[in-house]
Amino acid sequence: MLGAQDRAILRELQKDSRLTMQELAEKVGMSSSACWRRIRALEADGIIDRFAVIVNPRKAGFTLSSMTLVSLARHEQKNVDNFVREVQRHPEILECFATSGEADYHLRVVVEDMEAYNRFLDDFILKLPGVLQVRSNIILKEIKVDTALPFGS
Repeated sequence: MLGAQDRAILRELQKDSRLTMQELAEKVGMSSSACWRRIRALEADGIIDRFAVIVNPRKAGFTLSSMTLVSLARHEQKNVDNFVREVQRHPEILECFATSGEADYHLRVVVEDMEAYNRFLDDFILKLPGVLQVRSNIILKEIKVDTALPFGS
C-alpha cells in the first residue's frame, strides 16, 4: 500500500519528471535524501517502471492512430503465443490488450499515414496465423490522452 508521501512523489513526478531532487523534495515536504530513498524504493518495488519522454505523435509526423480489434479463429496456445510475440516486436503497436467481448485483442496503433497503416495490415496482421477478423477504428480526434494515474491533488 502506498503511503501519502509516496503518492505525493508519484503525483509530482507524473507532472514533471525533470524536477531536481531538491525541487521534488520541497513540493512533497521531505528532505532531498529521504525523497531520493523513497524514489529508489519505488523503483525497486516496480511501482516506478521507467522514466520517459512523452512525444506528441502528430507533431512528430505520426498522423494516423487506430484502435485495431483482432479476433483469432481458434485459441490454440501456439497461435496465441505467436500473436503475442509478434505484437511485441512491432513498435507501431503502442498498446495491446487481451479483452473479452467482440474481439480478442485491442491494439492501439500509431503510424505515419494511411499508406503505412495499410502496409501494417497487409504485411503483418493479416498474415499472422490464426487471425480470423480485423476491425479498424481510425481515431478522428483525441479527446483525452493521459499517462498519469489519479493519485489526487
